[in-house]
Amino acid sequence: MTDPTVEEARSAEELADETGELADQATATDGSVEPTDGAAWTDDRLSELERALTTERDKHLRLVAEFDNFRKRMIRERAEAESRGKADLVRQILDPLDDIARFAHVDPAVTDSTTLVQGVDMVEKKLGKSLRAAGLEQVNPVDEKFDPSIHEAVGTDVAESPDDDGTVSRVYQVGYTFNGQLLRPARVVVRQHPGSN
Repeated sequence: MTDPTVEEARSAEELADETGELADQATATDGSVEPTDGAAWTDDRLSELERALTTERDKHLRLVAEFDNFRKRMIRERAEAESRGKADLVRQILDPLDDIARFAHVDPAVTDSTTLVQGVDMVEKKLGKSLRAAGLEQVNPVDEKFDPSIHEAVGTDVAESPDDDGTVSRVYQVGYTFNGQLLRPARVVVRQHPGSN
């Protein structure tokens, strides 16, 4: 078993020898100290890495700010487009609304019911034309095949023939689509043939 103080002394001597060798290698012929492979270049390399990190951090922060501005701009533009779309739709139904207002203030004592019914029918057609121009389509599927994606069955009728099985016999409430999007399904009665499952 060796003495611990002897081992420490031996380790200290070895360390001093290695330090002396490194110092000899680092000393140039003119007496100046040249950097060795790892030690002296560390500060320059560290500074270079810090600059690169700062540059990348700045790029990242700019990108985050640009994306945030883009997101806010998209939200604002979507809200503005929605508002313009609503304004266009309202503009298209202003004339029928004016007609409805005129009929609302007609004196029933001097106007017969036939004239009122005809006037309301004309306003309905005018309003329907304006809404169709905006993209509204009516779903009124009498005698068509039942389609659960745009029809809602509220009852059944007996079909006279197997060919009529699964077709719409009556419409309780018409449905509507707007530019291909279902707003309300048509509420219908569907024919069923007794021989079908």
